[in-house]
Amino acid sequence: MEIRKTRKERTGLVVSNKMEKSVVVEVLRRVRHPKYGKFVKRSSRFMAHDEKNECNIGDTVRIMETRPLSKNKCWRLVEILERAK
Repeated sequence: MEIRKTRKERTGLVVSNKMEKSVVVEVLRRVRHPKYGKFVKRSSRFMAHDEKNECNIGDTVRIMETRPLSKNKCWRLVEILERAK
């Protein structure tokens, strides 16, 4: 039996859902500045696969790494944690 490595998971905010079955998720993280020690916000944007087109802008979602689905898409939607108001 083949043992699969644990896949990366990220939690972020949906910033775009204008595509069919795709969303753009922005993940924020706080990084300590190497010299000054202050925490700085850094963001990354991931394109994720949304099979049922159920995400809206402003939703908080959890995404998981997967095989490449297209040129830019190698993440998929796991669940919607919180709906936008």
